[in-house]
Amino acid sequence: MAKAVPRDDKKQKKELWRAVAFFSQVATTIVASILIGVFLGRFLDNLLGTTPWLLLVFSLLGVGAAIKAIFDLGMKK
Repeated sequence: MAKAVPRDDKKQKKELWRAVAFFSQVATTIVASILIGVFLGRFLDNLLGTTPWLLLVFSLLGVGAAIKAIFDLGMKK
């Protein structure tokens, strides 16, 4: 027979999975923002022949976008 799981244990597991989901969303947001900036900068550098300036600019913009997105996520929670 299956053992009855106390309600507190179920609630703790639910909160644990909620925290894991939140932190994975944070990590995905950071990585995606920076990678979009890097790839866009590389593409424009190759297109316009401005190596490495647009890569640097868009990489920094990607980092800035990641920081802003993290603050926005923090304000929602």
